[in-house]
Amino acid sequence: MTLTDMHVKLRQAAPADLPTVLDLLTRCGLHTSSVDLGAGTYWIADLDGVPGGCIGLEHGQGVSLIRSTAVVPEARSQGLGRALVRSALTHASLRGDRTVFLFSSEAGDYWTRFGFQPSSAAEIAGALPDVPQVKSGLSKGWIDEELVWRLDLPQPEVTQG
Repeated sequence: MTLTDMHVKLRQAAPADLPTVLDLLTRCGLHTSSVDLGAGTYWIADLDGVPGGCIGLEHGQGVSLIRSTAVVPEARSQGLGRALVRSALTHASLRGDRTVFLFSSEAGDYWTRFGFQPSSAAEIAGALPDVPQVKSGLSKGWIDEELVWRLDLPQPEVTQG
């Protein structure tokens, strides 16, 4: 069965969805220690009513951090990750973010497809010092070992009326 044969629903995660998000991340081999659904906006992709992927955005002032992007192995390469990323980027744009960051040491090629460019730990720490994933990286010392990516979002044109 392919994704096109399935009913896909993206829904915003509620606090009660934390076990679901943690399970999806664990199934995909991703870290779960600093996940806090109350510290940002998270979405879950349900495939025929079964959680198949997730993504999160941690918010700062005019900037956000994509994190916890996961698609279960059996649902990969069918556009679900792209739908989750586009949803997060649309949300960031609508909330007025100028820039979106993320950490990814293994999937840089994937993120460049969306226009992300390499950045630095210093830049993300300066832009988002209070979000859980950056705080975790700073306190545990892993932030300088990760690759950081940045996407500058298009800004709406200001019209004189």
